[in-house]
Amino acid sequence: RYKIAMIYFITSSPSLWMDGAINPANDFLYNLQQVVKQPSKCIFVTTQPDDVAYSEHCSDCMRKAFEDVGFKFDSFKLLDRRTAPLAKEMVEESDFIILGGGHVPTQNAFLHDLNFDKLLKGYDGVLMGISAGSMNCARIVYALPEEASEVKDPKYKRFLQGLGITEVQIVPHYYMFKEAPKDGKHPFLDLAMPDSKNGYRFYAFPDGTYLMGRNGDEKIYGEFFLIENGVMRKVGENGQIMSLPFI
Repeated sequence: RYKIAMIYFITSSPSLWMDGAINPANDFLYNLQQVVKQPSKCIFVTTQPDDVAYSEHCSDCMRKAFEDVGFKFDSFKLLDRRTAPLAKEMVEESDFIILGGGHVPTQNAFLHDLNFDKLLKGYDGVLMGISAGSMNCARIVYALPEEASEVKDPKYKRFLQGLGITEVQIVPHYYMFKEAPKDGKHPFLDLAMPDSKNGYRFYAFPDGTYLMGRNGDEKIYGEFFLIENGVMRKVGENGQIMSLPFI
């Protein structure tokens, strides 16, 4: 694992609703405003590199959400399959990188195609993950199945090699996942909790909760649940800040 020069935000979602306004809960907006250069050069890394309409929609919505709360941009570039040959140059020129949300394995494969972990070596800007983008920040990504077909597929890989920015494996959208069984399987009771018996520790984040990492120091802001040794328990509450590691 390389030395992390960047400041990073691992979020379930930075928004109040899908494609909506930036969520200020747990000092998220304030903490971002303190560290993101203004005006900044931003790149948005899609989860669907071959779906132009989806990628442009997500990128445009995120730019608008940030501009609506006063962020200014010199540039806001979309990193998809079309711009992939320029990825190195885009990262080197940027101050702010957003890893978009969507399908975890699809974005994971794209990040490997880009050798994105190597492009981030020495990067000293700010990086923010959204849902799938946050999950792919882990050294080992825990990719809970999102589609019913993936639950049934014996070849579907729930553990993937990630960017290695953090050891924290998050499961985003806790309250949405909690009520959304896939093909008769409950994502926590039937998948995450049994998987955690193999020495893994998963962090279930509701929207509005995030991890902030800086100079080797990681803190979780807001409510979250810990899944380990086959058990889930609530650890953090909204308004709380918890430093990692903790027991």
